[in-house]
Amino acid sequence: MAPVCVLVGAPGAGKTSTGTALAGLLGCEFRDTDTDIVAAAGKPIPEIFVDDGEEHFRALERAAVRAALGGFDGVLALGGGAVLADETRAALAGHTVVHLGVELADAVRRVGLDAGRPLLAINPRATLRHLLEQRRPLYEQVATHRVATDGRTPEQVAEEIATLLRAPADRPGY
Repeated sequence: MAPVCVLVGAPGAGKTSTGTALAGLLGCEFRDTDTDIVAAAGKPIPEIFVDDGEEHFRALERAAVRAALGGFDGVLALGGGAVLADETRAALAGHTVVHLGVELADAVRRVGLDAGRPLLAINPRATLRHLLEQRRPLYEQVATHRVATDGRTPEQVAEEIATLLRAPADRPGY
């Protein structure tokens, strides 16, 4: 059992909204590892960061990704920082991974500058710019396909991904 596809991307790329729309198009379930982490910890992600620290959160994240990759067959969205772990990048090999690309202006508009995201608490615009620059090569490393989300609705992005998923394997989208 493996996910139909795995969505990766920066905060504000639209992983949850696009993933929900895509699952609807494909007639399967949607799962977000951030939701799994909240359920396992019994508290919201910002509280995990404050109470237990980022490393504890990342350990929960690695476990959530591992479990979902091995036991879920729908559309799976990973948290924006999941690809930072070598273990996670290695686990994504052999899966269909879609990198939802987003530029800074759209990411800022979508997440806001005070949206309760722990890594964006101080100087959110500069931090988000840094996250985009730092993580983009990692998203590209694991991706089978890249889909731009700027200026598009989740439904438009989901339609493009559904088309890519139906395309022959010899026509990669990256």
